[in-house]
Formats: sequence, C-alpha cells, structure tokens
Amino acid sequence: MSMSIALAGNPNSGKTTLFNELTGARQHVGNYPGVTVEKKQGTVVSNHKELNIVDLPGTYSLSAYSLEEVVARDFVVNEKPAMIVNIVDASNLERNLYLSVQFMEMGIPMTIALNMMDVAKKRGIEIDVTRLSNLLNVPVVPIVARSGKGKGQLLDTIARHTGSPAEPLRISYGNDIDTALDEMEQTIKTSEFLTSKYPARWTALKFLELDKQVIEQGRQESVTITKDLETLVNKVTSHLGVTLDTHPEGMIADQRYGFINSVLKQNVITYVQDQNRLQVSDKIDRVLTNRLFGPVIMVAVLMALYHFTFAYSEIPVGLLESFFGMVSDIAQKVLPEGLLKSLIISGIIDGVGGVLGFVPLIMFMFLGISFLEDTGYLARMSFMLDRLFRMFGLHGASVMAFIVSGGIAGGCAVPGVMATRTLKSPKERLATLLTVPFMNCGAKLPVFALLVAAFFSNNEACVMLLITMISWMGALLVAWLLRSTIIKGASTPFVMELPPYRLPTLKGLLIHTWERTWQYIKKAGTVILGISIILWATMTFPMLDQSNSTRDESSQAQAALKHSIAGRIGTSLEGITKFAGFDWRTNISLVGGFAA
Repeated sequence: MSMSIALAGNPNSGKTTLFNELTGARQHVGNYPGVTVEKKQGTVVSNHKELNIVDLPGTYSLSAYSLEEVVARDFVVNEKPAMIVNIVDASNLERNLYLSVQFMEMGIPMTIALNMMDVAKKRGIEIDVTRLSNLLNVPVVPIVARSGKGKGQLLDTIARHTGSPAEPLRISYGNDIDTALDEMEQTIKTSEFLTSKYPARWTALKFLELDKQVIEQGRQESVTITKDLETLVNKVTSHLGVTLDTHPEGMIADQRYGFINSVLKQNVITYVQDQNRLQVSDKIDRVLTNRLFGPVIMVAVLMALYHFTFAYSEIPVGLLESFFGMVSDIAQKVLPEGLLKSLIISGIIDGVGGVLGFVPLIMFMFLGISFLEDTGYLARMSFMLDRLFRMFGLHGASVMAFIVSGGIAGGCAVPGVMATRTLKSPKERLATLLTVPFMNCGAKLPVFALLVAAFFSNNEACVMLLITMISWMGALLVAWLLRSTIIKGASTPFVMELPPYRLPTLKGLLIHTWERTWQYIKKAGTVILGISIILWATMTFPMLDQSNSTRDESSQAQAALKHSIAGRIGTSLEGITKFAGFDWRTNISLVGGFAA
C-alpha cells in the first residue's frame, strides 16, 4: 500500500533538490486542483514500503497570505499525508523552524530533514541533532540533499515513524492570548466547530491571526459561533492595542520565535567562528551585485548564455533537420500521390519536424537557465533589477515572471503569468501579467533563431542579446504607461532572500532541463501537431480544378493556395496589412503565427 509523504519547507531550503534526489525519474508534474501552482509527485520504495512523495510549494508559514501557503495548508488538511518531511536549512535554523513549529501546532506527524549541513559547517555552525530532536520531540535527520548524503537514513526514519500519532504543540503566547485561546478552544470543542478538519486550539489561533480562509469556512459552518469567536478576538485585540500597542498576530509570531530561541539556546547550536564574519557568498555578492560592475556582469552572463546555446546546439539542430528531411524524402518516394501524401509530408512531417528540429537549441537554453537558477544567480538578477523596475512602476518580484516568460530567451508566457501570483499588489500583478508576453518565449525563439542564423551568422549571440534588450525595454515602457494611467498605485516594498551560491549537481541540472524540454516536446507532439493539420487543411481546401490549366507547376501551386481558405483570409486582410508592405502570402504566415 502506497503512503503519502509531503515535502514542505521554505523557498531555497533545498526541498526540490531533495525531491529530485529521492524520486529521480519516477516523477510527474501537474497542477493542484483549481489553481495554477505546480504540483510534483514521485515514488520511492523504502523498507518494502512504497512512498508517494509530494513536493509542496515553498512557503515561510501556514498563514493564508499567498496562494502557495493556501495550497500547502489545504493539502496537509484535506489529503492528510502520513507524514510531513520538513526540509530545514541548517545554516538558517531559527527562521526555518518557524514553519516547523506551525506544523507541530497542527499535530501532524513530522520528520525534520536538516539540510545543508555542509554549508552550516563551512559557516562554523555545529548542531547537536540529537538534542534538537529530543527538545522538539520529533525525529531530526541531518542530510545534504544535493549530494544525497543522509538520504538512506531519512527514508528509514520516515518508514519507522509513519503512522505514529503526534500531539499538537502547545505554546504560551502570553496571559492575555492564552486566556482568550482557552475560552475559544472550549467553545469550539463543545460545538464541534470545524473539528473534523482542524484541531480546536489551532482553529482558535487562526481566528486570532485573522486568517480569512478559516474564518470564511467558519461562517459556512456556523454564523453564530463565528460571531462569538470574532467577539472574543476583537476584545483581546482591543486590549493588546491599548496595553501593549500590538496585535494578536504579531504577539503569536513573537512567542513562536521565543519558543524556537529557547530551544536553540539549550546548547543546540555552537558557533566555532565569528557570526558576523563575511561568508563566501557575501564576498561574491560584493562584486556580482555591485552597482557599477553588477549590470555589466549580468549582460556578460546573458551573452555567454546565448553563445553557449547557439554554439553547442548548431550540430544537433543540423542533424535533426537532416533526419526530418530524410523522412520527408522517403515519404515522397514511397507514398502515392494524393491528399494523404500531402497531409503526411506537409501537415505532419514538415509541421512537427520544423518545431522538433529546435529541441537541441531549447534544451541547451534550458540547461543554461537551470545552471543560473541552481547557482543562485537568478535571484541576484531580481535583486539588481528591482530599482530599474520601480522606475517603471513594477516590483522586484516581477523580474522572475519576466525571466520565466522568456526574459532569458526560451521561456514561456504561461508559467510567466503564473509566476505573477507571488506579487501581493493587485495593480503590480496586473501590470506584470499584461507585459510578460513581450518576452522572447519558446514559441518566438525558433523564429528569431532562424532569422538570426540566416542574416547575422557571424554575430548570432550579439543580435540575440539585442533582441532580448528590445523586448525588455518594450515591456517596461508599456508597464510604465499602464502604471501612469490606467492602473495607478503606490509601489510595494521588495523583500527577497538571496540563497547562498552553490555549485549545481549534474543530476539536478539534467532533471530540470529534461522537465522543461519534455514540456516543449509534448506541445510539439500534441498541440502543434493538431494546429499543423488544421493549417494544412486551410491551405489545401477548397481545391482548385486545374486539370485544363496550361500554367507551370509553380503558378498552379500559387493559384491553388490563393483559392484555399487560408488564401482567402490572407487576401481579405490585404486592405489592412498593405500599409506594412504585406501581401496575401505574408498574411497567411501571420495568421499561422497566431498558433504559437
């Protein structure tokens, strides 16, 4: 019987790296029901038990502030996994344990995977794993996800403790809140209010934290009890505001961190180096994020990425083109004349082959992007571009949406639009999602690559960089226009954690590259195949009777195309496109381009 195990943790804690290490190629990617947040699942066998591993979205807490936090919490509550594996960054233990405490408050069976032990050691941090486990009363396993160290011990621990009940953690949040909590908890238990979903004390905590999702669920369950609980919340909120100039949510967070500090100060952490000394990542950032040198280095990195992509993909692209050309020649000789031959050669082989021929180029581009992402440099790009984006009314977090959409050519606007969900301001989110399509996505890249290779064969990397710069400036100018007129509003502050620089693992790079390349291949093999057949049909029917025509073969083909549905559409558009110098043949290409 398969057991569900959820991987949870802060962004940049190594959660996805561990997921890839555990599942390898035995994984598939989808979306959580009803939302656009990516859902990764995979399987692994440990002690004759099959474990279904689910990689939850990275989140700092279980408060419903972002879509990722809602999705992670809903999965834990609704799917009820056999165990949560909380990946904790050993070099940032205090902050990472905040999420652990929230899981413990829910009373969910949990194992802490203490990741990046190698990074902690380099920073002079020594952690007494056994003592930490005893104080928290949960299993703690030291691991290094990127190398696989500790993976076996982690799987054994999961298998041993799966099914073991866990008591909800009870923390004192101060006399005022504790008194209100006890009263609310009693009300919830007596009336069985939401007890089928959440522990009573945890529900009371969410009301005190003004969690909109839980409060709304409460109203659906019982309006009367919800109002009674909200009355108690308003009472304690008013009292704390007058006496301590604070609010329950802030006080609860403070007490959670107080609990974490009390644990860590019991000889759990030992520092063998000066805590204030500059780490290697800090020293590198002094150069790479420097106001003067940073932008220059960033442009050089993009230039190197394009050079790598075009230089090393040239041979495999040529081989694939030759292969599809050979297949087309064979079909030309073997198949009898007629519509079937035309469909197979023009509709399928030429259509899909033309797209799949660029798979090596796309693959090398994704390999380069995965390298920059895994090293931590993409996060620095967001940091450096924040000031520039503010000038155009956007947010630093918009950078990632632009990059994913094709800011580094080869992305896709669909996940780019999805990435805007991290933006808290609705106006900044709207401005971002309206401008990300300006980026050079994977659909545009083959066209640009073909044109650049044909007309600028000696300066491919430079021209691609120039095209990228033009797309960025066009998007930023439109964003500025939108933010200055239709969607005015103040900018929100940009807060982002910069992960330490790491050397990516070959396995991680290959998995990330294959995931993205496979998505491109699936589109080419399904959507683009269907569109190719439709385009072939519109360019073939209705057929023109030329049995008595004396024109040469080229003229007959042109007449047949003009007589077709596509030809008629192209001709009808000439009244508009003639000002750009386009005739009906060019218009057919333009209409076909909408398929991308």
